[in-house]
Amino acid sequence: MPHDRQGHSSRHTRRGRSLRTLFAALTAFAVAAAGAITAHATTPQEQTTGTRVSAWSPGMTTGGPSFENRTIRMVVHSSVAGSEARITLSNRYSPQPLRVAVADVAVQAGGGAAEPGTVHHLTFGGAAQTTIPAGAERFSDTVPLAVEAGQNLLVTLYLPESTGPSTWHSDAFDTTYIATGDHTGDTGAAAFTTTTTSWYYLAGLDVLSPTAKGTVVAFGDSITDGYHSTTGTYTRWPDFLATRLAAAPGPQRLSVVDAGIGGNRVLTDVPNPWQGVSALKRFRHDALGRPGVKDVILLEGINDIGNDAGPDGGALTTQHLVEGYRTLIDQAHAVHVRVIGATLMPFKGNGYYTPAAEEIRRSANTWIRTSGAFDGVIDFDRAMRDPADPAALHPDFDSGDHIHPDDAGMRAMADAVDLHLLHR
Repeated sequence: MPHDRQGHSSRHTRRGRSLRTLFAALTAFAVAAAGAITAHATTPQEQTTGTRVSAWSPGMTTGGPSFENRTIRMVVHSSVAGSEARITLSNRYSPQPLRVAVADVAVQAGGGAAEPGTVHHLTFGGAAQTTIPAGAERFSDTVPLAVEAGQNLLVTLYLPESTGPSTWHSDAFDTTYIATGDHTGDTGAAAFTTTTTSWYYLAGLDVLSPTAKGTVVAFGDSITDGYHSTTGTYTRWPDFLATRLAAAPGPQRLSVVDAGIGGNRVLTDVPNPWQGVSALKRFRHDALGRPGVKDVILLEGINDIGNDAGPDGGALTTQHLVEGYRTLIDQAHAVHVRVIGATLMPFKGNGYYTPAAEEIRRSANTWIRTSGAFDGVIDFDRAMRDPADPAALHPDFDSGDHIHPDDAGMRAMADAVDLHLLHR
């Protein structure tokens, strides 16, 4: 979206020039390594009652900062209640092995502080530390930690050696705490004197849920990622959707995870490495690879339109987007996952807007609504547009850049989802 090529990209400019030289090689390596991803089994004592679902899982990219002798403490906001928690560590987009000397998980007391008595040291195949090959991922063993829907956990990693460019999620809209030396196990936050708003190497939390029967993956770009939502308040539209599902009558039947990446496109990789490979390349992993996935809500395409980014460097057409959507739908249906198509929201007044771009958006929306290719449709366009000017966002929902919703707009998006569309 325009923040990704204008104001938002400016804060990454200096590091971007040096990282782009690595992007093509790292992307090719990650895609080639996808079939070789490692995952250690959970402990034999894991309970067998309930369903393992993904409680939290961001999309990861290449080009993050390097760490050495640092402890990184990250907030995980669980969308569902469960037990027997485990994390996923990802070195998928990094060029060298990652050594994690110590890892732990705890209940957040506030900020970077953990509730005393809740710290659980994590193991990996029974070992207290792990080395993850370049291009690989690894599950921790499960820990006997009960998690509530909407509860925050802290996952802490100690990285003793130089990591090289990290696998990360740049725009977390949450606070990460960093300390020098090994401060895993600290319940206080005094040592964590540096903060960022990104996640590093941490790619998932899943739990054994006694009630949830599956996971909904919200897949998309910066609108799904929560750009312009208030940091640390969990007001992205997938957060509000999880809250609705938890508050619905009866036990919660579905978890929700957010696989949005700012700037991401359906058809082509983004030149800025931290905005990810195309949906065509990451969908199998980031959406279909989540534990318990039953439904995917697909809201993506506006960055293809705004950048006129068709295949092979050519101009974009509606048919190009349609073919991309059909490919993703076919991938999902091959593994018995449903795809709910979401119409693309208006963006008049934004730098992306041209009459030609608007025509592609409208024709793509017509196809999404009427083709029957999706297993259901969420009409975000209708819910979010200005009745007085349907090419523009409703002013009550506009964050100010005329493309990203504010917190009220994020809530309106979640409220526009018919829960009966989801596989409950």
